[in-house]
Amino acid sequence: MKIKTVLLLVFLIGFSSLSAQNNDIETIENILHTQETAWSNHDLEGFMQGYWKSDELTYYSGGKVTKGWQTTLDNYKKGYPTKADTGKLRFKIDQITKINEASYYVMGQYFLTREVGDANGTFMIIFEKINGEWKIVADSSC
Repeated sequence: MKIKTVLLLVFLIGFSSLSAQNNDIETIENILHTQETAWSNHDLEGFMQGYWKSDELTYYSGGKVTKGWQTTLDNYKKGYPTKADTGKLRFKIDQITKINEASYYVMGQYFLTREVGDANGTFMIIFEKINGEWKIVADSSC
């Protein structure tokens, strides 16, 4: 009887952990979908809501490391000043991998359909759970 109880307990703990991981992944996917919509509406501030609003936010692209939420937003505004520049964004998520209880990395591709010319590339972002919310703390895009 003790073995059955222990096995049931192990099963329940494993199931609970898997369920929590599935909820985390669903939340992360929803954040990315919200970002697609915001970007496609030329709402760069809305797009940035998925990021950690901190001077420690790290963005890496084109061989350059940028620090800070506001700096990242300012760079997006400079690089994508109009709706024609932002266009319509679509992500293809290739992999979401748990690092530990409070972080995941996401690898994928982005596709911008724009009047000024399409742009595509790859990205790897790191999400951390901060104050109960999943936020992007590091982004590497090319």
